[in-house]
Amino acid sequence: MSLIFNQEQRLLADTAREFLAARSPVAAQRRLRDEAAPLGFDAALWSEIVELGWSAIPFPEDFGGLDFGCQSLGPLFEQIGRNLSASPLLSSVVLGGSLLQLAGTPEQQERWLPALIGGEQRLALAIDETGRHDPLATTLRAERTEGGLRLSGGKLFVVDGVGADGYLVVVRTAGQRGEAHGLSLLLVEAGTPGLSVRPAALIDSRNCARLQFDGVVVGADALVGELDNGLAVLETALDRGRVCLAAELLGAAETLFATTLEYLKTRVQFDAPIGSFQALQHRAARLHVELALARSAVMGGLAALDDTGLSAAERGRLASLAKWKAGVAADKVSNEAVQLHGGIGVTDELDVGLFLKRIRVAQACLGDSDYHCQRYGSLTESQT
Repeated sequence: MSLIFNQEQRLLADTAREFLAARSPVAAQRRLRDEAAPLGFDAALWSEIVELGWSAIPFPEDFGGLDFGCQSLGPLFEQIGRNLSASPLLSSVVLGGSLLQLAGTPEQQERWLPALIGGEQRLALAIDETGRHDPLATTLRAERTEGGLRLSGGKLFVVDGVGADGYLVVVRTAGQRGEAHGLSLLLVEAGTPGLSVRPAALIDSRNCARLQFDGVVVGADALVGELDNGLAVLETALDRGRVCLAAELLGAAETLFATTLEYLKTRVQFDAPIGSFQALQHRAARLHVELALARSAVMGGLAALDDTGLSAAERGRLASLAKWKAGVAADKVSNEAVQLHGGIGVTDELDVGLFLKRIRVAQACLGDSDYHCQRYGSLTESQT
């Protein structure tokens, strides 16, 4: 398991760094927020990202992908975090594309994968029903009807759900809340009768939606993967998304840390740069250590995604470790960044607040620190 990027991945990182700094800097995210952009991202930028081939990176060549592996997504998401760049790469490609690649029927793959890779259409994953992420907490039930399944209920925090062309919906077709058995995945196209999509406001001003299913009926061909046994493939796709989010959190935290260090060097108090004060040096040193540990965990999680020699439980453990550690480090860095910038740390004039808000949302997305601590422990016990 390699804990460093290879030459190909370093080239991807260099390309992403130059491209996003020029086309999607932090100022672009501020502008999207101020303009209240309905999609939460720039459609023209997304087209350019697709042209660069980023949307094709994790998929096999048989599907029109580049077959670079999931680890190659790491340098991209790290640079996305550094620039606070908004795009549907996580929702449509990493999550939606992975589920179809892993469990879709040939017809579903032919219908959707080329369109996802080419950026012509988007999918969004609808999984959460409460304020806390937990796939086993799914209660949205799909009742069997003549020729299909009927859905009634709702989903919250659907990332990039506004304007999506379809939704991969996690439903319960058997069992009760908290049970692993009985979860299934259904592909519900936008515009299906009974489906309503409403924007949901988040503090990072990204695209988020609430879905309501009022007697939505889908055919048997909407099933993605096995009926009642969708948890394993769902967790595989979620772990890809979790590690990508961890890389984004790492990139955001490292950039925020560098910004804070620069401020400590230039802000003068009592005729001396405040960075010369030993107490602040100690606080900065602790953050440096946290970031180094987080990078190790993220690199381990990325490498595990493509390691076929690992069990699903071990890959899940490393994914949860990466998401937990990156979230903890980003939390500490963002808190200290606000405090060490003093009174101006809470003003909208600085980018500190934009990083803080995005970090808070990314921390909670696909499982917060508490969730991943518990999951790590459960997966560890299952291996002993």
